[in-house]
Amino acid sequence: MIIRTRQLCKVYRVGVERIHALRGIDLDVEPNEFVAIMGSSGSGKSTLMNIIGCLDRPTAGTYELDGRDTSRIGVRDLARARNERVGFVFQSFELLPRMTALRNVELPLIYAKGAWRTRRKKAAAALERVGLGDRMNHRPSQLSGGQKQRVAIARAILNKPAILLADEPTGNLDSGTTREIMELFEQLHDEGQTILVVTHEPDVASHCSRVIVLADGLIETDTGTPNGKRQTAGVVPC
Repeated sequence: MIIRTRQLCKVYRVGVERIHALRGIDLDVEPNEFVAIMGSSGSGKSTLMNIIGCLDRPTAGTYELDGRDTSRIGVRDLARARNERVGFVFQSFELLPRMTALRNVELPLIYAKGAWRTRRKKAAAALERVGLGDRMNHRPSQLSGGQKQRVAIARAILNKPAILLADEPTGNLDSGTTREIMELFEQLHDEGQTILVVTHEPDVASHCSRVIVLADGLIETDTGTPNGKRQTAGVVPC
């Protein structure tokens, strides 16, 4: 099991108010699954993604990443696990404008021990993998939206992460480019990559082999379960 959560809760405090973003999520994801996480605004999908990506910690419950209980990992080791085991792709690309595509992809390796010797070769190979071998020396302003997202994907897969998390990766792209990006994700999935995509677009979710819909901090439906649904009667107190 690459992702396992049990009774996962997240509560935010805003003044005296307590906001229950997650209310007891039980989720299992096997290696090489291609999962879409959907839900309306406030359903908890971004909070769940942040916890899975080790950007946040749950208020209660457990999250195991690749067999490791993240609650037992210190801050420094958690940051290392995030860098080595999780790849992120964002809607806004998150590229540095003054750097070339090659330099942007190299960034995750800059502080890795011994990586300076091979980081350029690895970054070039990642760009070749996403079809941008002829755009390595172009800056973001010289690239189309789809090409920028391909650079971001190359950067995300550079360390061969256990899971690839994509947060609305096609939100800034037209329909044709969206299809191209999702086809690239499908190719990565075919090669063994575990992928989770947060999206509100049914067309994007249709490319995934499993679709999870959240509502009010709970799993409302899950095509990966026998009856397509998760029980909500046993909500745990957070």
